[in-house]
Amino acid sequence: MHTRVLATLDYPEVLHRLAAHTVSDAGKRLALALTPDDTVGSVQQNLDRTADAVTLHRLKGGFPITKTVDITPHLKRLAIGATLSGTELAQIGRVLAVAASIKDFFSDFADDDAKNDTPLLRALPALVDQMIDLPEVSRALKRALDEDGTVLDTASSTLQGIRTGMRQTEGAVRTRLEQYTRGAEAKYLTDAIITLRDDRYVIPVKAEYKNRFGGIVHDQSASGQTFYIEPQAVLEMNNRLRQLQIDEKREIERILAELAAMVAPYTEQLKANATILAELDLVNAKAQYAAEIKATEPIIDDQRHVDLIQARHPLIDPHTVVPNDIYLGKDFHTIVVTGPNTGGKTITLKTLGLLELMAQSGLFIPAQEESHVAIYDEILADIGDEQSIEQSLSTFSGHMKNIIKILSVATAKSLVLFDELGAGTDPQEGASLAIAILDYLGAKGPDVVATTHYPELKVYGYNTPQTINASMEFDITTLQPTYRLLIGTPGRSNAFDIAARLGLEPEIVDRAKQLLDGESQNLNEMIGDLENQRKAAETEYHELRHELDEATTLHTQLNSAFEDFLKEKDAQMKKAQQQADQLVDKAQQKADKIIADLRQAQLTGGGGTVKEDKLIAAKTALKNLHSTPSPTNNRVLRREKKKQALRPGDDVQVASYGTTGTLLKKADDTHWEVQMGILKMKVPTAELTKVAAPEDTEPKRHIVNVRNSGPAVSPTLDLRGSRYEEAMHDLDQYMDEALLANYPTVTIIHGKGTGAIRNGVQEYLKAHRQIKSFKYAPPEAGGDGATIVTFK
Repeated sequence: MHTRVLATLDYPEVLHRLAAHTVSDAGKRLALALTPDDTVGSVQQNLDRTADAVTLHRLKGGFPITKTVDITPHLKRLAIGATLSGTELAQIGRVLAVAASIKDFFSDFADDDAKNDTPLLRALPALVDQMIDLPEVSRALKRALDEDGTVLDTASSTLQGIRTGMRQTEGAVRTRLEQYTRGAEAKYLTDAIITLRDDRYVIPVKAEYKNRFGGIVHDQSASGQTFYIEPQAVLEMNNRLRQLQIDEKREIERILAELAAMVAPYTEQLKANATILAELDLVNAKAQYAAEIKATEPIIDDQRHVDLIQARHPLIDPHTVVPNDIYLGKDFHTIVVTGPNTGGKTITLKTLGLLELMAQSGLFIPAQEESHVAIYDEILADIGDEQSIEQSLSTFSGHMKNIIKILSVATAKSLVLFDELGAGTDPQEGASLAIAILDYLGAKGPDVVATTHYPELKVYGYNTPQTINASMEFDITTLQPTYRLLIGTPGRSNAFDIAARLGLEPEIVDRAKQLLDGESQNLNEMIGDLENQRKAAETEYHELRHELDEATTLHTQLNSAFEDFLKEKDAQMKKAQQQADQLVDKAQQKADKIIADLRQAQLTGGGGTVKEDKLIAAKTALKNLHSTPSPTNNRVLRREKKKQALRPGDDVQVASYGTTGTLLKKADDTHWEVQMGILKMKVPTAELTKVAAPEDTEPKRHIVNVRNSGPAVSPTLDLRGSRYEEAMHDLDQYMDEALLANYPTVTIIHGKGTGAIRNGVQEYLKAHRQIKSFKYAPPEAGGDGATIVTFK
């Protein structure tokens, strides 16, 4: 991508905001040097890494990327055999420690992620796996160096011994000097303190007593009244301390050289680790920036179809920015955008170009989920005033110079953005030149979005294949742009309407309309009709969307209720099965006992048959083992039970004997007398079933009442193209349907034409008793080509 185009589309400002989220110098440099990629594989890999970072921020609050220093210069010095300072070695140790921490973090996350059916991370684990662990080197550096590079006592036993001796000697020196500062000798001092001069302990002595303590004079005050003297009594101890300091320095140099020699063989691995940490810092910054601007992951479209849903410019205040749907490349490859100045055309161009640059750089974009982006080999833009005083170029010449470069570079896989194409010259010539440029690019095949004021380009967008008109909406009521992009609707001039609303005399406005050529008037009328159709379609869409949402909610609730019913049914069936099994077990035990009693009775009867009364009693006992529940709460069963009520003379089935009989009378509350052949028996009511009467073979008629759930009448009636008599008939029928539908207001579209239908509509509405008022529609909704009716 060309640097000038990136600057034109505000891409560098996005990178500066991205870089603010990095924690290392190397990560910041990567962020500021980030450029869009034009290969699908690379773009997808970068988006996958960003998506992983977003997932980790959502689940874990991020990963442990902390501030590190760029160690690349240190590694270059190691490669030529140089020895590093303690600070430089500590910075290398810091890089190793952060790398180890990140590897441990991803290892732990992978263990948890293994429990999921689908891995949550796509690309970062593979990147982290490329880092090299150097545990021995890391431990040695940590043991020998503090975080600021100070060599620790634990670096070697020799160093520890030297420092122990230094502390002891230093203590002895201070103890001896304190005898001067606290004893009788203190009166010879200008101040009772111990200080250092030339790394040796001294005391401040008054000038007149400088020879009292012997030793060496190391310094003198500016006034000459104080001499800093090392007394003879501590001279030897200071010498010994100085020697220990020299030994310490040599030991530290030896330790640092040893550590540098240990690190030197791993310069390439350390360099790779540092590079990966910078990449991780950048990816982490991308995730944080995505959260800041409420961005989502774009989908790379294999067919190079752009479909940005509610796209927002990332550099505009999110509380004031107006989101827009921008789509391109599927049904059309060129968009001609018209509309008033300051209406948002330029920002719309920049939003499209900038979001494409961001996506191709692996950044999430400020748009709704499921937004699609294309991968372009070049994004070319001519936006802004190209006038150059130094180069003596006019505005038109500056634009043309840039356009010529664009035409020479653009391919079928490019995106070209023109702002005010053909402006800065004679309108007729500029419009012709703009059309010729669009034709040339149409033959090449790139995606093109061009803004313009020329009405000729509106006609071009309407008549040219693979080209569509668009406009920035303008609210004629408030005289303010809404900044909404309307693809499919060309913009129209609102000069007459605005002038009239601002108070210009009506005769002046009418005269201006007469002077406007007929072709322009027809074009504005066509645009007005398109706007009316769009608004009607938008209203119908929102109504249908509301109904669909309600139906979807109801469907979800029914599905949930049905699933709950099935679960409850299964639970009740299992419970009933368990209870049935228990009842069967108990019944089986009782049946076994009855059969055993019968056998015993037969044996005690001498092998004869069992008497009839005992047999009947045994059958009755077996029958009583069956338990029939009585669902009293079921209205259907209660109604059926009422049909089966027993009365004297009814034919019944006697279950215990397997035969039929006739009811004679009710013996008591639980028994009936039944005539079965020549026998009269007293039988429990529970064993009797009324014999069903023959079914009525005559078919029954079922009547179903169907009620309409709501009005199916449109709030708009379009009479254009109808004959006068047909229009009046349709109007009369429609008004009745609208009243039945309880509409408060409706719109009658009659057009202008000869005025016959419009006059007929007016006369009809005047005579209708149910109409409260009627008036012509606002200019943006059709003007005197439509009438808005309000019912009582």
